[in-house]
Amino acid sequence: MRPPPIITETFSSGTRTLRYTRQGAGPPIILIHGLSGSGRWWRFNAPALAASHEVLTLELLGGVGVQEAARLIGAWMEQLDLPPCAVLGHSMGGQIALYVAAASPQRVSRLILACASGLLHAAWWKVALNLPRAGFSGRPRFMPVVLRDSLRTGLPNLYRSARDLLRDDVEALLPTIQVPTLVIWGSRDPLVPPHLGQLLAQRLPNARYTEIAHAGHVVMVDQPAAFNRAVIGFLAQPLAGET
Repeated sequence: MRPPPIITETFSSGTRTLRYTRQGAGPPIILIHGLSGSGRWWRFNAPALAASHEVLTLELLGGVGVQEAARLIGAWMEQLDLPPCAVLGHSMGGQIALYVAAASPQRVSRLILACASGLLHAAWWKVALNLPRAGFSGRPRFMPVVLRDSLRTGLPNLYRSARDLLRDDVEALLPTIQVPTLVIWGSRDPLVPPHLGQLLAQRLPNARYTEIAHAGHVVMVDQPAAFNRAVIGFLAQPLAGET
């Protein structure tokens, strides 16, 4: 079977630009990468998801902050007039996804938080220094992508985004998010430890926690088959009121 075609488009709002790809057909799912990441971080997942969903993979360009990115994504969803979507965010992308779900509950049907950074509290420089370690804790062959994307982001942008995500406090936001949520973590995550994922799931009203063995911070790359099974299984479950 031929893979679905991939279409690349851009969206601009003010001084910010969002690049995104679309592939597959079906209920939409939005993929949001983390700090200093890119759409390449989903290369082992997007094709599997595209077998039953329209996959919209975002690229946040420049040193965008958490809430600024959420507003940009919200404006993009409104511009495209997207139907209710599943939103999957990794690391900082998960923190952004929380704000998207809180601000646009009518457009978010499900939430998937992969090693999300929302409850991480540490000095910015420790987080920045741990990014290469997070890469080395997983698949060595993925390190060139981590390093290339970090260089593309640039140290000033990396610094601004890391400071912003660590200053941002999602505690008051969590009880307001009612959508069904899967919190999915790597058991060997050195950047955002699993106990923070468990705490995040406890504080969200409608969440469950899944941990994937032998995976680090980039859980969807370290164990893609297990990650894809968990996400696809979650997406296949009927929502309240569905038959």
